[in-house]
Amino acid sequence: MPKFSVTREQYESEPSLAELRGDSARMVPHWVVPAEGAPAPVSPSLIHGVVVPPASARLIDATPEYGR
Repeated sequence: MPKFSVTREQYESEPSLAELRGDSARMVPHWVVPAEGAPAPVSPSLIHGVVVPPASARLIDATPEYGR
């Protein structure tokens, strides 16, 4: 693994967007995820016992995209 030398000022300063993008690009090979098959669909009749707290239901109901 290569070692990079960094000055104290560089270490303590906030990284720029370009630095973050560069770091992410170097990490891409480490993020490989094996391909998995799609999960089988579940029949709605098999879904039961789902409890939604009233506050969550009100929140979703008040959201224009989902509620009224």
